[in-house]
Amino acid sequence: MHGTVERPGIVRRGPLGLSSLVLGLACILAFTLLVALRPQLAPDLTGAAVLNRILLVDSLLPRSAIALIAGAALGLSGALLQRVLRNPIADASTLGIAAGAQLAMTITIGFFPLLIGLPREIAAFAGGLAAVLIVLALSWRRGLDPVTVALCGMMVTLVASALSVTIILARGEYAMSIFIWGAGALNQQSWDGVITLAPRLAIGFIAAAVLIRPLAIMSLDDTSAKSLGLGLHSTRFAILALAVWLSASVTAEVGIIGFLGLAAPHLARFCGARRTGQLLIAAPLAGAGLLFLTDCAVQLLSPGFSDIAPTGAATALLGGPLLLLLLPRLRSASAHHTQGAPRVRQNLAKPHRTLVLLVVTFVLLILWALSVGRSMDGWQVAIGSQFPELLPFRLPRTVVAGAAGAMLAAAGFIMQRLTGNPLASPEVLGVSAGGGAGLTVALFLFAFPSPAIMITAMTIGALVAFLIMLAISARGGFGPERLLLSGIAIGALSMAIVTVVLARGDLRGYLLLTWLSGSTNRAGSFEAWTGVISAAVLIPLLPLLRRWFDILPMGGGVAHSVGLSVAISRLVLAVLAALLTAIPSYLVGPLSLTGLIAPHLARLIGFRSTIHQLIASVLLGAMLLTIADWLSRMVIFPYEVPVGLFAALIGGPYLIWFLTRKETKQ
Repeated sequence: MHGTVERPGIVRRGPLGLSSLVLGLACILAFTLLVALRPQLAPDLTGAAVLNRILLVDSLLPRSAIALIAGAALGLSGALLQRVLRNPIADASTLGIAAGAQLAMTITIGFFPLLIGLPREIAAFAGGLAAVLIVLALSWRRGLDPVTVALCGMMVTLVASALSVTIILARGEYAMSIFIWGAGALNQQSWDGVITLAPRLAIGFIAAAVLIRPLAIMSLDDTSAKSLGLGLHSTRFAILALAVWLSASVTAEVGIIGFLGLAAPHLARFCGARRTGQLLIAAPLAGAGLLFLTDCAVQLLSPGFSDIAPTGAATALLGGPLLLLLLPRLRSASAHHTQGAPRVRQNLAKPHRTLVLLVVTFVLLILWALSVGRSMDGWQVAIGSQFPELLPFRLPRTVVAGAAGAMLAAAGFIMQRLTGNPLASPEVLGVSAGGGAGLTVALFLFAFPSPAIMITAMTIGALVAFLIMLAISARGGFGPERLLLSGIAIGALSMAIVTVVLARGDLRGYLLLTWLSGSTNRAGSFEAWTGVISAAVLIPLLPLLRRWFDILPMGGGVAHSVGLSVAISRLVLAVLAALLTAIPSYLVGPLSLTGLIAPHLARLIGFRSTIHQLIASVLLGAMLLTIADWLSRMVIFPYEVPVGLFAALIGGPYLIWFLTRKETKQ
């Protein structure tokens, strides 16, 4: 691991003790209001006093206690992770620990419901540890560089979440409650959760106290730490295991509390904690106070204390803004820069012939998807009268997949050209998640929104997310670090909004869950015509903007010198990218990663000119999603894997490979 990644950008604002006192007084005031304003049964009812006492002693008090304990555990876990990895944005959410724990528990409950009586902590710890080990293994070649770790964590989270949603949809009778629980509900009916979690926090504090000296040494670079006799690998693994165990214990008990482990250590440093010992005390206190105050606010602002949103989901809303705030403090330790495109082995001498070959291949692929399939009697090829009988079932979803893939590829092409970054795509930059946030707002404003309203809302959400990302990353010259991490932050904020509704478990949550999965099994003539007409209207506009695509990657200075209005051109392209993202996201979900992969493949094949790359990207995107749709119907027949999730399971490893390959280092 290389040099430091954190600048002392936050100045000391006051004595640590004074800050702790203020936080404590705020918690006492909030709890006093909570007790005073809590709903109570009418005094004239029989047994009202006894029931009110039971609600206070067995519900409100244990809930407050579990908030303090869980917040302290997550604060301590975040402090350990940030210190051992020297990464200011490390926590259970950004490293994939929470998603891995949720996936492990989803698998356990979905496929082995008889094991539900066993400690959930075992499955959660195994899943969280596996996730963080995968992230560290993928980023090891870059010395655990903070940017690479964050991006690999994002991809592991995406793949784990895709698998979780797939299992929930396949085994809904057992696993649907996992999504509601996974939003981090602190409701308690007894003191059992406190009794379970409190000893684990105590053990964590004792272990952290023992590790104070190794942690202090590990704040130095690896060479200095080794010279002082510290066993780096064994110590690092022990600290990681402790941090994962603490966060997994909380996840198993109350669900996912998003980004609290990220916020608590930074709040502790803001209040004056500098030395390792101070941080290991102040971060748990900050985490406990943050979660307790958030939970009190959720209860006080909810009608009749009926939780308008789970506390974990409400806490996750802090994650996106906090990541955006921390972006200026993040520096890539290895100072690597992603190249502008994947390495092209050779240029195509006759690109037109290759484009014709791609068109022919796409047509043959469509015919294959429409005619070849599996039935209870095995593999079959639909010929003769059987072909028109199956056409009404297979044609709409095949058309939807092809059109959505073409539009996502076009959106990815726009974003990569607009930012000059090969990792830009609707999914990576949070634009698809922004569309999900827009859909969530539409579901709140309209009980049963029409498809037109849903697409409009998703377009607005995607456009807002994209414009915010552009505004933030433009300050850094669209550097790969700021661009991608701002996309992660916007995506985290948008998905937190979606999670709030998902956790309510009503019809809106089911609609969002279906959208997340990206299933095409309900595609009909309306969806097919929507995809075809949208692609036919929007994609032909892009060749008319060829000059913009050639000039904008060169930077704003060059654009101004040749008379191109950067603001107008970026706004027009952003609107087109939002439309090309929102419509396919409505059709196949937000997780396909087709917008990332298709432009890469076009360049790797050897297409160099703007128009040739655009056409090839569109064709390859349509082919990729068509193949994914066909495979999603075949791999576990007679069941189906939603096409968006299946494509994400293909695209996620590709992005991880691209992030970690040696050629991206200059």
